[in-house]
Amino acid sequence: MRVAALYRFAAIADREAVRARLEALCRPAVRGTLLVAHEGLNGTIAGPPAAVERVLAGIRALPGFAGLDVKFAAAAAMPFHRLKVRIKPEIVTMGQPDLDPSDAGTYVAPADWNALIRDPDTVVIDTRNDYEAAVGAFEGAIQPNTRGFRDFPDWFRTEGRALLDRPNPPKVAMYCTGGIRCEKATAFLKAEGVQDVFHLEGGILRYLETTPEADSLWRGECFVFDERVAVGHGLTPGSHSLCRGCRMPVSEAGRTSPLYVEGVACDRCADRRSDADRARYLERAKQVEIAGRRGVAHIGAVQAPPGDRVRD
Repeated sequence: MRVAALYRFAAIADREAVRARLEALCRPAVRGTLLVAHEGLNGTIAGPPAAVERVLAGIRALPGFAGLDVKFAAAAAMPFHRLKVRIKPEIVTMGQPDLDPSDAGTYVAPADWNALIRDPDTVVIDTRNDYEAAVGAFEGAIQPNTRGFRDFPDWFRTEGRALLDRPNPPKVAMYCTGGIRCEKATAFLKAEGVQDVFHLEGGILRYLETTPEADSLWRGECFVFDERVAVGHGLTPGSHSLCRGCRMPVSEAGRTSPLYVEGVACDRCADRRSDADRARYLERAKQVEIAGRRGVAHIGAVQAPPGDRVRD
């Protein structure tokens, strides 16, 4: 299967017409999630290569979408259970309705990223959420430890700005999974009066795809919002799995915890599960196992990652 993570900020007047067009382009072979907003498109889809290319060609034919940003990866099996094409107020939710994402920071190619973040006059900020940063991050990056992207503006106003309070203001280098959150985050900093702002072109995924591991400043794996859970250098599948109780990533070490029960709970959520929950989850895990032995998919087994949202 070919996996395509895509986004573009471009005006969409008739969201319902675009939603219907995308749904028709995807069926029956392509699955995943696509979000449609007045500000653009965002999503990740997967399917046979020819079917995915047909969808991408249809998107690029939309007015303003010829420059669609796409990052490809391979998956041994379909990483999505169903197709969802949804209309949303924003394609990535920051809660800043007056922000102009076209006034974003300066792109930095993956080949030039190491030099920028090694510069002592650069402050590196991870714009992702706490559970994503726990899976992997760039060496020396500042972690806002936000629960959601909507929390980022408050973090910057209350804590982040103090990091830049120097006689000679530093450069700010920001990164996210695929680039879309950085479009808004750098635009937000510029709106707040910070001008020397940069972001990693193509995000972590492009960096991991193109940077030799021996030269890399990335530590750990990169959380992704599908059933692959996490990827490493070369976008190869990582070692994390998804807890079916709280839908959070679980490391190899986390799976050795006495609180971890496959298909039921992990050490994050074990104390929040009732006996009825455990019984229900155990039955679901049993049905997943039975379906696996039969070589068929179990509909109830697949859950969306945290918040059921497409990221970048």
